Amino acid sequence: MGEGSALFAAIARHAAERPKALAVSHPPPCADYDQWRWELLRQDAEYIAAILHSENRWPAPPRIGWLQHNHPHALTTLLACALAGWPCVPLNWRLTDAELRGIEADCGLNWVLTHTGDGGLGEPFIPFGIRHPYLDGMDGPDRPECIDAEDFAAGFCGPMVWERLNESAAEVRGDTPLLISYTSGTTGRPKGAVLTQDAVMANIRHAIALFGLTPEDRVLTVLPLFHMGGLAIQTLPALVAGAQVILHPRFDADAVFDSLRDDRPTLTLLVPAIMAALVAHPRWEAADLSCLRAIGAGSSDVPPALIAAFHAKGVPVQQVYGLTESGPIAIAQSPEEALAHPGSIGFPVGDCEARIAADGEIQLRGPNLFAGYWNDAAATAAAFTEDGWFRTGDAGRQDADGRFWFTDRLKHLIISGGENIAPAELERVLLTAPGVREAAVVGRPDPRWGEVPVAVVVPGEGFDEAAVLRHFEGRLARFKHPRAVVTAASLPRT
Repeated sequence: MGEGSALFAAIARHAAERPKALAVSHPPPCADYDQWRWELLRQDAEYIAAILHSENRWPAPPRIGWLQHNHPHALTTLLACALAGWPCVPLNWRLTDAELRGIEADCGLNWVLTHTGDGGLGEPFIPFGIRHPYLDGMDGPDRPECIDAEDFAAGFCGPMVWERLNESAAEVRGDTPLLISYTSGTTGRPKGAVLTQDAVMANIRHAIALFGLTPEDRVLTVLPLFHMGGLAIQTLPALVAGAQVILHPRFDADAVFDSLRDDRPTLTLLVPAIMAALVAHPRWEAADLSCLRAIGAGSSDVPPALIAAFHAKGVPVQQVYGLTESGPIAIAQSPEEALAHPGSIGFPVGDCEARIAADGEIQLRGPNLFAGYWNDAAATAAAFTEDGWFRTGDAGRQDADGRFWFTDRLKHLIISGGENIAPAELERVLLTAPGVREAAVVGRPDPRWGEVPVAVVVPGEGFDEAAVLRHFEGRLARFKHPRAVVTAASLPRT
């Protein structure tokens, strides 16, 4: 017998203790649904679970996808899956139809819950639509219409459905898969990382301790919920802690500044590209960030200039290191560490362990780690060492105090004359050179050294190739200096 979903139980507890308190606010155009109280959050999750449970012909737990911009229904879909003990598959709305079909084929999606119409961005939001089967297509004349949830429920939900739902909810265990989150990494086709109910809750415990989340907090979410960062670093932990989530459909700089002024969030999570957009915005200088006790930052190396810009406004930038496979929080900074050691990724969080292997790889172990890749035993086996440590594929180092520092992706390392050169280290210097708007460092074959680093630069005002090369003098060892500068109109994005 299982013990039921701890994640859903936490939400149900808040709904019972303070049903009318605000759980999630969501700005227009969803005017009719922009204030979600705790009782509505719980009821909607139960409602979705019952509707899906009315389809009882699946031989195994069905995989339930969601495909939409940030909306409370994405959260209640996940909570419905947690309650029923079914895997939830967040889908990236930026992917092409062919890429989404590849994910459908890999995990065998049974249902996809999605917006109707244009995704709710230009018209009032209809609660949600159900498309089945997804393989019938996203586009084209054969695409099935979305079925209104209320009509669907009227035909299928009844006492027997609720009874079956309660039975399956009671069977949920800690090792029941809850999320299948697709990650490409650097290894080609996307792989579905399977996170169990226990792994998700371990990450939530880490996050609550890391950010000091309480019911008094207001957490601003602008990152997409289809990524583990946007979903699990602050958003789910905030709800479990009883805090309010201010959920924006997607990032918009003016909306963020408006929210800082009007909603006064206490925490938010950003990535470097968004941090840069905010710092470069005309409203930045006058913006009052005093409501924020900290921001979380991650997904890639955070340039020191961006950290300094937020620190100058009194807001610690807590770097969070992790991967989809680690739930994602594994190593992170406290606010004090963020101010004292900017650029570090901090120390292992909670009961997650970390080490630096002989080849410089960061390796992880703990209850927050994924159970394996969906339907890919070979990739799962390759992801772990013989003694059970997860291979992150990232290079790092520890200082004398045991503090971790991210270096680069192992596969990005340039080996020149037997020396390891991390492109990220050079890129941090490049981005401080006059006339450099964007930059990347790659390896170029060399007959003498095997490889040498080359800088690829998007030039801005005042760019001078010779000056860029001189900029490395005294900043990095000479063997690390780029041997040439190549200019480009833009850098490729993935």
